Amino acid sequence: MDKNSLIGIILILGVLIGWSVWMTPSKEEIAQQRHIQDSINRVKRERFVKDSISMAEAMTAMNQTTEKTDDGSYSERYTQYGSFAKASQGEEKTWVLENELLKVDLSSRGAYVKTIELKDYKTYDSLPLIGFDEETSKFNLEFIADGKGINSYDLYFEPYINGNKYEGDETINVGSKDSLVFSLRAYTADNEGNMSMDKYLEFRYTMYKDQYMVGFDIVTNNLKGIIPANTRFMTMDWAVDVLKQEKASDRLNFETIYYMYANNDVEALSKTEVANEEKELRSGVKWISFKQKFFSYALISKDSFNDAFVELHTKSRPSNSRYQKSMSTVIDVPFDGLNEDNKIEMSYYFGPNNFKVMKQYGIGLEDQIPLGGKLISWINKYIVINVFDWLGHYGWSYGVVILVLTLIIKICLMPIAFKSYMSTAKMRVLKPEIDAINERYPKQEDAMKKQQAVMDLYKKAGASPMSGCLPMLLQFPILIAIFRFFPSSIELRQQSFLWADDLSTYDSILDLPFNIPFYGDHVSLFTLLMTASTLLYTYINNKQMQQAQGNQAMPGMKMMMYLMPIMFLGIFNSYSAGLSYYYLLVNLFTFLQMYIFKVCINEDRLRKQIELAKKKPVKKSNFQKRLEEMQKQQQQQMRR
Repeated sequence: MDKNSLIGIILILGVLIGWSVWMTPSKEEIAQQRHIQDSINRVKRERFVKDSISMAEAMTAMNQTTEKTDDGSYSERYTQYGSFAKASQGEEKTWVLENELLKVDLSSRGAYVKTIELKDYKTYDSLPLIGFDEETSKFNLEFIADGKGINSYDLYFEPYINGNKYEGDETINVGSKDSLVFSLRAYTADNEGNMSMDKYLEFRYTMYKDQYMVGFDIVTNNLKGIIPANTRFMTMDWAVDVLKQEKASDRLNFETIYYMYANNDVEALSKTEVANEEKELRSGVKWISFKQKFFSYALISKDSFNDAFVELHTKSRPSNSRYQKSMSTVIDVPFDGLNEDNKIEMSYYFGPNNFKVMKQYGIGLEDQIPLGGKLISWINKYIVINVFDWLGHYGWSYGVVILVLTLIIKICLMPIAFKSYMSTAKMRVLKPEIDAINERYPKQEDAMKKQQAVMDLYKKAGASPMSGCLPMLLQFPILIAIFRFFPSSIELRQQSFLWADDLSTYDSILDLPFNIPFYGDHVSLFTLLMTASTLLYTYINNKQMQQAQGNQAMPGMKMMMYLMPIMFLGIFNSYSAGLSYYYLLVNLFTFLQMYIFKVCINEDRLRKQIELAKKKPVKKSNFQKRLEEMQKQQQQQMRR
């Protein structure tokens, strides 16, 4: 290939790249296109509904000349509900499905989950843990039948167990069986009220013996012709008011809505205390979860939902004193009106935000637990959680578990800490010689010579002023991982230790009659002890560095090092007591570690070792040799 051909290919590639960049729409244009597409889809959907109703009404008018019934009220209901007129009237009952972990209340009206109880857990004030308010919870399936808009919430369903008519007690326990299928059916009827036992809408719940997952299927049996053939989706509407379960929420773990797209990306709405947000979800949704601090209520598709709309808001005047937030979603689920029978396979998760419990289902529910970014969450998922669970299996108090966990981490980092302390000790021994170098080069223009002389001295002695940063760099990801783990760890929930009655929230020893900005209305003792120990550690560390380096550190930096613990006092005061307790233990073990190092390291002996090391020739690396050679050549050129 000659030079001209190469230049031509490069120019063509440049034109193509420039054209693609120029033609790529901006963020504003993309947003506008999405808005236009959403409007088009909305218009198509409305037209589809209208066409379905018109077609069904025309078929009804052709096939039905007169309505003959002795019951005038039924005639009115038939006009409104069509084939589901018979199911539009009934008596509301509640059935309770129960296994080893859950109690699920199902209503005959609408066949939906009114509320749930997690049997192994209690609220912070020792009440049964009820997930959401049964007075405000709602589930509705919207579809077209006989040209009528039908809402499942208006229908009354009849109970079946494993396909057989059920007429027993209201409480149904799985017992020793592996699973139990409880179905609720709404039958169709003709215009005279004669029921068709082979044509029905069914909500099917599968309760397992020891699972937080509850199977949920929507089944249409032999409804072809009643539901229009051009039906391609049905719309589900699920809304609940979640109730307060914990004494307090922390800033990283507020109640919100999580969802996972079909490509496995997990996202969430606003994570603030008072939130009002809504969002349209496109490209298929795998599950939608109403998440609290330690518990979640998720609706999961076997495949994926078409589109969804989620909304999170806070009521100004809630009807329930334990009210936290209102969460709702509207979901389009795939449906084929050409089939005689359809089965929409889904499931509910009503359970704790326990990493290993959620992970066993293999659908990413555990990604709702705020364990940090990629690196930090990796440390938590594969190291901290496994070690924490291993220690917890011994039946110890979780205060002891945190103590042992802290000891393990400090022992693992001890070799690095020892190397750092040794380097600091060498710098203390070398301080007289460093002072002599400072006196030798007092002028500002000799700063480079002074720095070079100090670095040569450090190199000969095997010391480094930067070695103290290495332990901090290695410990920092662990500190952040623990910072994210303890407030999100349900294992610490309602676990007492010393004066703290719940390690998952703050340990108040004094409730204040007023609120202090950036601090709160209570006093956490573990946070006070942690702050005091951090200030003491800062003082000792600054003193050691001053002995090693003199007064070279900036006064402003020293002041900042003392201000940081004071700032953390306000942040940690409302956080998990287990977190403050862990940081307190870290400081105490660090003091013990420093004392052991000080006893083990004899500075007089260290001084003699440094003198011997200084007499040995320093081996230069290839990079240093090349650098010195370049400097010599540069000096020669300057002389010429």
